Amino acid sequence: MSHPYTRLAAALILAAAPLGAQTTGEPWQIVPQPQTSLVFARDGSLIGEIGRESRTSVSIRTLPRYVGQAFVAVEDHRFYQHDGVDLIGVAGAIKGKILEGITGDNRGGASTITQQLVGNMHPDQIDRRDMGLGRKLREQAAAREMEKHYSKEQILEAYINQINFGHGWYGVESASRHYFGKPAARLTLAEAATLAALPKSPVGYDPTRYPEKARVRRNVILGLMAEQGYITAADAARAKAERVVTDRTHGFAVPSDYFVDAVRQSLERSGFSLAAGGYRIYTTADVALQHAAVDALVQGTLDVEQRAGYTHPTLARAPNKSDALEGVVVAIEPSTGDVKALVGGRDHQLAPFNRATNALRQPGSSFKPFVYALALEDSLSAATIVPDSAITIVLDSARNEVYSPDNSDGKFMGPITLREALTHSRNPVAVQLALRVGLDSMAAMGRRAGISTPIMPVPSSALGASVVRPLDYVAAYTVWANLGSVVEPRLVTRVEDAAGRSVYQRAPSIPRSVMDPRVAFIIRDMMRDAAERGTGGPARRAVPASVPIAGKTGTTNDNVDVWFMGMTPDLVAGVWLGFDRPMTIMPGAAGGSLAAPIWGTMMARYYAGRAAPPSWTPPVGMLTAELDRVTGRIADASTPSAQRYTEFFVPGTEPEPLRSVPWKVPVFGAVVAY
Repeated sequence: MSHPYTRLAAALILAAAPLGAQTTGEPWQIVPQPQTSLVFARDGSLIGEIGRESRTSVSIRTLPRYVGQAFVAVEDHRFYQHDGVDLIGVAGAIKGKILEGITGDNRGGASTITQQLVGNMHPDQIDRRDMGLGRKLREQAAAREMEKHYSKEQILEAYINQINFGHGWYGVESASRHYFGKPAARLTLAEAATLAALPKSPVGYDPTRYPEKARVRRNVILGLMAEQGYITAADAARAKAERVVTDRTHGFAVPSDYFVDAVRQSLERSGFSLAAGGYRIYTTADVALQHAAVDALVQGTLDVEQRAGYTHPTLARAPNKSDALEGVVVAIEPSTGDVKALVGGRDHQLAPFNRATNALRQPGSSFKPFVYALALEDSLSAATIVPDSAITIVLDSARNEVYSPDNSDGKFMGPITLREALTHSRNPVAVQLALRVGLDSMAAMGRRAGISTPIMPVPSSALGASVVRPLDYVAAYTVWANLGSVVEPRLVTRVEDAAGRSVYQRAPSIPRSVMDPRVAFIIRDMMRDAAERGTGGPARRAVPASVPIAGKTGTTNDNVDVWFMGMTPDLVAGVWLGFDRPMTIMPGAAGGSLAAPIWGTMMARYYAGRAAPPSWTPPVGMLTAELDRVTGRIADASTPSAQRYTEFFVPGTEPEPLRSVPWKVPVFGAVVAY
């Protein structure tokens, strides 16, 4: 016959669960807990996790024995003797309560590990915040029932995998990884005792914030372990002498919160559900490049905030962190579409909105290369002379609406080659080219290149007035690196379940041809000039001369958005700066002065100590000639050396004097066929 005390407690358990409520099961059951899905870089290092609670359950048999013993010593030293309820402890607690009423002493509540597990695992039925007798009775009855169904080892294992260690980290494996940067199987005795201090107060004994408090509590636990025979006095003394040292990176190889968020979005869009948890997600992230991207953006935005003329609140002082200057960095391997670095903001904890994947921003003049490519497809060449002069376009005659694009310097350069116009980012030239090829064709070019947002068929779109998503936009820029082919960005290579079975795989993206390789090469070569002699100069000066670069700046009206979109032979990357609520960054802000230095800093750090990538070479079927940079004509004996340069042509677009050259072979050093 069951004891009346037990029958009463069982009745109270049933009464505690509201009718129709979704419960976690019988309060004595050990139920599986939500698991975190771990996210790894391409080299296998951990960069993040996805899940509401950070938890990875482990078998207690894979851990050093002293890990579980540390928790038993401090939380429930009669754990192996009681049946779920420590009657001796209960008596002590009652005595303590009496003394508390007389002296103010506080002796604790004598909850066993089993009772704690019941309450933590079934909060819908056993609310441990309830200090009433009814809750205690329900908890004790459930603890006794749990001990009938499970071994002590199973209960202790469930306990150390369940409890909260602070910061949203649950279970000993997650706590070990985040506090000490290692799996729980490699915990030292001192580290195990440090973690065992946290169930009492995850905040008060947080070793990252209060290392001295954590050390004192740890040493108490080590003393208890020695007293209870789990370790020797010598072991305790050695462990007590150790400093409390935590991992500043919280166990991650590189700050990657925005990258991990993009991974989650990518998997969800592909129809893969992460709800079950416990997955191992392998990504395309390059740890070295991600580090370089994060550091360059953080330092670069801080530098902007310190510039003369910057009047907005800094990130450190802004009451609302979303009002501070923000930025994006995305870097893609053009041959595969692999996203090697992605930073969607300055600080994910302060401003978690992922601008790399979700922001819609105007690209400014960085869109011009797409317009120029249409002009080259329409039989023009980089040496074609076009006037950089004031123009007026009637948008709506009935309303007298006109559009008159000017240049950021307020000047016009007159007749110049297309190469010089792109190098110096002349706005009227880009608009004239868009009108020549057709605004609908310009809009279609955006779709061809893989830009998912619509490019509006209006003249201002030639100057980047239509919005883009940064990640998509960087992927579109692979058309230049791949000589006319674009790739879709890839973030995830494969996903494995808890048993190690592959449940999702994605092969590298296959480049899709959308443009004549010769046209793409010429545009890229024009952007090489833009980086070396034009608005992208700060990027070129930052990167070692042995690394070829090409790129284009972008600055929108009123200096609201600034960009630098650039590439090396093995990377395509973009940098954007601006405010979440669009507003002028500062007077004179430009992609060349604000975004290009960040791009250059990232690339310089990434290529430091690396072999320089091979230089670009022209595709088959091109012609070259030595021209006069100012006139666009064939260079002759009177052309100054500073004005001489090599121009590339799609056959049929070369200057008229060269079209009669038989077989397109070198003649007087003027023409070379590829």
